[in-house]
Amino acid sequence: MHKIIASLNTFITKTFLILSVSVFMMPAHADELKDISQMADQGQAAAAIDRLNTYISANPKNAQALFMKGVLLAEQGRRDEAIKTFTEVTEKFPNLPEPYNNLAVLYADQGQFDKARKALETAIKTHPTYATAHENLGDIYARMASEAYDKALQLDTSNTRAQSKLTLIKDLFGTGNKTTVAAKEPVKVTNPIRPADPKPVDMKKPVVVAAKVPVEAPTDNLGNNDAAITSAVNDWAKAWSSKNLDQYFASYGAGFQPAKGESRKAWEAQRRDRITRPAKINVDVSNINITPVDANNAKVRFKQAYKADGSPIYTNKTLVMQKEGNTWFIEQEIAK
Repeated sequence: MHKIIASLNTFITKTFLILSVSVFMMPAHADELKDISQMADQGQAAAAIDRLNTYISANPKNAQALFMKGVLLAEQGRRDEAIKTFTEVTEKFPNLPEPYNNLAVLYADQGQFDKARKALETAIKTHPTYATAHENLGDIYARMASEAYDKALQLDTSNTRAQSKLTLIKDLFGTGNKTTVAAKEPVKVTNPIRPADPKPVDMKKPVVVAAKVPVEAPTDNLGNNDAAITSAVNDWAKAWSSKNLDQYFASYGAGFQPAKGESRKAWEAQRRDRITRPAKINVDVSNINITPVDANNAKVRFKQAYKADGSPIYTNKTLVMQKEGNTWFIEQEIAK
């Protein structure tokens, strides 16, 4: 399955889950929860959880806070507490599919595949277009099939059909078992009970590469830009990892628009502080998906794995990029 909490590195051999990280933000609480999220990003997860507990005591019906708590507990390896928290979210907000999905991730990590299956089926029942849950359910079935074929071979070592099927599944999931973490940055949604189908976030390096979104503009020769765009994204991530601030900021175009109307100067000052503060940074990108707009503009979606002094943080990223001369620059950066 696809996307699971980063600390669960022993998850399921050659199998992945996607831990959903969509959040259900109420605008009035955005600043407080964002502060807590930033604490966790800076390696203060335990303090962030304590602060969340205080916040939840005063706001027991805030789904975003409860969801964030479940993610942080899971990142800290406190799986039983995370299961209890996500279960609480499903009881208070039964129409939200994401908590059921995250319960399935945790159940699967414990080898409780039947519980994981039932949780995912509930997620799909509440939100039939929830692609993450459908993919995770497919991975659960594959894992259960793998165990059944393995058992058949133990009982009959000459069963070539079971061996062939088992090999097929191992080949399918033979790309490693790197897991990914849910982003905790609060995101505003218009409906806290039935959010729009969330984009899968990175709880693991996906097994299946997403198909490219249909391009609205004519596509003649636009694919020629893919290599240059991919190189630009990788260079940006390398500059970030190496703390090469000159190269990092040079990746952003003159028209770059920081989030929330922040000035470029203020944004750069904040980024310098965030990048130089940790002793070491590592940023990996995977599953780069490029959607051309025209010959000089494109949207790039990918999975980002960020690790500083604390636990790895996995998010979905979208970069709006523009070509100037022969170079692609970032014009907008969106994290989900």
